[in-house]
Amino acid sequence: MIAEELTDEQLDGMLVKAREAAALLKALSHESRLLMLCMLCQGERTVGEIEQFLGMQQAVVSQQLARLRMDRIVQARRDGRQIYYSIVDPQLAELLSVLYKMYCEPTAKRDTTGRGTKA
Repeated sequence: MIAEELTDEQLDGMLVKAREAAALLKALSHESRLLMLCMLCQGERTVGEIEQFLGMQQAVVSQQLARLRMDRIVQARRDGRQIYYSIVDPQLAELLSVLYKMYCEPTAKRDTTGRGTKA
């Protein structure tokens, strides 16, 4: 569908969705947040698990998780003294899974076209 064929209502809807996508991509553009989200694609994690895996201080991890909570990308659940984090939207987990396969999967190698291939 080309722009001339869009109604004003359809164009407004696309603009709203484009703003949402831009906000999400902005949140994903920080490497620490992206690593945290890749971890959370594998399942719910505690702050301590995230700290240990990334080798970051608790304050840094908490700051980044707070940003992800503010953007409604992750949610927190308390169980006693532990706080568990998980991804809110299953579609986001799918997107992160694709990014993980493209850039992080240990068995993936890049070929000259930039597409991942299995070793």
